[in-house]
Amino acid sequence: MLRQEISACRICAARFAATATAHAPRPVVWFDAPARLLIAGQAPGARVQASGRPFTDASGDRLRGGLGLEADAFYDLSRMAIVPMAFCFPGYDAKGSDLPPPAICAATWRERVMASLPAVRLVLAVGGAAMRWHLGPGKVSGFVGDWRYWLEARGVLPLPHPSWRNTSWLRANPWFEAEVLPELRARVAALMEAE
Repeated sequence: MLRQEISACRICAARFAATATAHAPRPVVWFDAPARLLIAGQAPGARVQASGRPFTDASGDRLRGGLGLEADAFYDLSRMAIVPMAFCFPGYDAKGSDLPPPAICAATWRERVMASLPAVRLVLAVGGAAMRWHLGPGKVSGFVGDWRYWLEARGVLPLPHPSWRNTSWLRANPWFEAEVLPELRARVAALMEAE
């Protein structure tokens, strides 16, 4: 089964051992065929690496708040799939900054995972790497600024990463909270309630 294959993946073991964190792979796999909503994220952080469950950190709290979901609904595999561009924490560089998701993870697994999710009706592309995979080349601000187009043309809603690092962007772009979040919450609620 695909989830077990991904859980056993160690393709990045040498890469992770060479990072400042010198950690072992621990794929965080959270999807199942009935899911109708897909959160396409970047990669697990250190806290998620430790917990083995996606978005068990401050970014997850912020994301759930933006979606208008309690934890039980957010982690309901029959409705929600959480598939990052890399399934493992990529580690930190020598300065303590997050390393990007290794491209080999998406190249190895993403097509198969997407094919295994036939019921998905809405993709939330969270962060630049997910946006570029689902929408093509471009910049986060451009994708998020054109959110209506991507939502209607592709069924993909581009969202800035819910990290605290994006707080200044959110303050500088109040239209996101005023326009995007209400639409996001309405669509998520409809998908979560649909039979």
